[in-house]
Amino acid sequence: MSWLRSFYDRLIFPRPVLILLLFGVLLVIASLRLDQFRLDASAESLVLENDRSLEQYREVNRRFTTSDDFLVITFTPDQELFSDDGLALLASLRDELAALDNVSSTNSILNVPLLHSPDLTLDTVDTEIKTIDEDGVEPETARKALLSNPLYPNLLISEDGRTTALQVNLPTPERYFELLRERNSLRDRVEGGEATKQEQQRLEAVSQEFIEFTEAQGEERDRTIDNVRAILDSYRDQAEIYLGGVPMIVADMIRFIENDLSTFGIGVLLFLLLTLAIIFRQWRWVLVPLLCCSFTVWLMIGYLSWAQWPVTVISSNFVSLLLIMTLSLTIHLIVRYREFQHDEPEASPRDTLRNTLLAMIKPCFYMAITTIVAFGSLTFSGIRPVIDFGWMMTIGLAVAFLITFLIFPTLLVLLPPPVDERVKSDRIPFTDLFARFTEHYGKTVLVGSAVIAVLCVIGLNRLTVENSFIDYFKSSTEIHQGMITIDDRLGGTTPLDVVITDDKPPESAGGGDPFASDCDPFVEDCDEAQEYRDTWFTYQKMERLSSVHDYLDSLPETGKVQSINTTLDILAQVNGGEPLDALELAFVPSAVPEDLRDILLTPYISEEHDQARFSIRILETSPDLRRQELLDRIRTHLTGEMGFEDDQVKLTGMTVMYNNMLQSLFESQIKTLGVVFLAIMVMFLILFRSIKLALIGMAPNLIAAGSVLGLMGWLGIPLDMMTITVAAITVGIAVDDTIHYIHRFKTEFSKDGDYIATMHRCHRSIGQAMFFTSLTIITGFSILVLSNFIPTIYFGLFTGFAMFMALVGALTLLPRLIVLIKPFGDRG
Repeated sequence: MSWLRSFYDRLIFPRPVLILLLFGVLLVIASLRLDQFRLDASAESLVLENDRSLEQYREVNRRFTTSDDFLVITFTPDQELFSDDGLALLASLRDELAALDNVSSTNSILNVPLLHSPDLTLDTVDTEIKTIDEDGVEPETARKALLSNPLYPNLLISEDGRTTALQVNLPTPERYFELLRERNSLRDRVEGGEATKQEQQRLEAVSQEFIEFTEAQGEERDRTIDNVRAILDSYRDQAEIYLGGVPMIVADMIRFIENDLSTFGIGVLLFLLLTLAIIFRQWRWVLVPLLCCSFTVWLMIGYLSWAQWPVTVISSNFVSLLLIMTLSLTIHLIVRYREFQHDEPEASPRDTLRNTLLAMIKPCFYMAITTIVAFGSLTFSGIRPVIDFGWMMTIGLAVAFLITFLIFPTLLVLLPPPVDERVKSDRIPFTDLFARFTEHYGKTVLVGSAVIAVLCVIGLNRLTVENSFIDYFKSSTEIHQGMITIDDRLGGTTPLDVVITDDKPPESAGGGDPFASDCDPFVEDCDEAQEYRDTWFTYQKMERLSSVHDYLDSLPETGKVQSINTTLDILAQVNGGEPLDALELAFVPSAVPEDLRDILLTPYISEEHDQARFSIRILETSPDLRRQELLDRIRTHLTGEMGFEDDQVKLTGMTVMYNNMLQSLFESQIKTLGVVFLAIMVMFLILFRSIKLALIGMAPNLIAAGSVLGLMGWLGIPLDMMTITVAAITVGIAVDDTIHYIHRFKTEFSKDGDYIATMHRCHRSIGQAMFFTSLTIITGFSILVLSNFIPTIYFGLFTGFAMFMALVGALTLLPRLIVLIKPFGDRG
């Protein structure tokens, strides 16, 4: 350690002001691009690596000219909806919303075509379709027409006619898709090693332009949503109004996380400072940890801003975790410093500081490296935001270690703490109670740990990965109430698309005119080759699609289901209640007026790609919703009972992408935990050079991680985007305690070779640092329970529980195993 002593004596201790000035310059550089720091809750930020579901989702939207880029406003007026006053109020609200910038159009009961004219037939559909807006239809007539139309109930209007929906379209500019396609194409070429130097440079330019364009669009959309909310607020005294839709869910998630980062970030920091002040009762021991924590977070946010590396819903926790890890390092240094003050009160502050650094840098380095390995294992998860989180924590922990061992000594050289009365006191610390309990009730510790381990295994088997968006928000929030209203009255929240590809033409089927065959399949029993028609609009194909529609509509988890069969039901109604015959079916594409094609045909049939689309809304509030089970059931039924080939059935939409991520969470949790514990085992072997010590050190880590996941299983709290990180956090915290305790035990044991006496000394010294760290963090993070974002509440609660279990394991099970197995040899 002579080189380390020289480093501090020659570079740090003599020049503290210069060190702080240079560091200040670094902080200023880091802050130059803080305006580039951004949160990303887009679909792209939540998909798996190499997952094609996002591209399929966009492809289906392009083919069927559909989009989820719209807001849904539920409107239940105080008076009768279908009255002159009720419709006038709705029209006034609609007109104000339509006048907003970035709103391309609105859809409502006011402008959709009605089917109520007695003169309406398939031949007069062009002239006899009326709307409330343009034709002054009587309110009661409009009500009956809307409720009798197969398309509108549970979509634009509730079945009781009291609630209606306004769809506010916020289309994504075509420029976004142009940049996206160019970026993805260039990225594929670069990853395949086929790109030229110019293409590589173009990729950098396009990626930068795409980021800037996306940020600008996000800001515009946020402003639009804020303006929509302001307009809605002016009508709330006359109607019950809720806002919903995918853009609003994304915006609110980001808003909640930003609020939590700022409001609760400050709150957590204040709680931490208050706890430190109560524990140490010296302003230096509050200021120094505060500056070390702040500098670490500042540098990391600056780095992410310079790198234009967005923080996602999952990785937004990295700020809190860096606070935990940096605080842990500084508290261990503070407690050790005070121990040296107690043992050598006459020593100079600089000697005490030097001894502290030399004594603690090795266990702190071991702790940092092992925790880096634990978080680095998240990069194996296969989920983009989890991978990013792993890298952020890996870099952040390295920064935290360097800042702690550079800034902590620099500040103490300038602000040497005095030896206070609490330091001089020989009072036995509270943590010695754990040592006495472990000494006298060793069997109880082992039996209790075994019982906890069994309960953990049972809890792990109960762990699920199903979750709903609605479960992320408190029942008092508008987004929660809006989802319930949309599910209950307007046909469901989350979109799911089922796309069926037509059968391939038989090899003997000829091309050319689809009606050129001598056999007419509409009236005769033709063989396969003669029967084939290169169009969806045949009786046989529509019957098959009708069966699919009826099946999807019968599922308890689905709300509104729309397809070409909805259109055919409408046309049957126009046709005097008679279903279309085979000949009329064949002419449906030409019979539907041009201005109705985007409502009745294009969203459901793509003749160019031989595909039919079923648009489904999933009931997020359904207590029995199991996404994976539902998707498997749909695919199995379509490929089994209905005879479609597997490659003919495609499931896509937000439901599929979210489910893919949720399902991979469980696999990645098991996989990454396995990698974590394997990596920690290897690190323990390297650090302690003893298989016994490595196995002993693993025990409290396994119990701590298992306790958190097991508790989630027992409480029925599913793994989701946020709680996936809890196990890795627990392991990181438990590893911290384990390494510090074993390293200190090894040092203390060399003094007298007495395991029991060594245990008591460790509990009174390093045990105190572990207790203070845990108490400070548990207290600080308890404020997170006040958040409106449920995952943030879980994060605060489980982080506190993880700290508690890691502390109890390190102060009871770990020393009991050391005393029992005697890994350092017999008594000296």
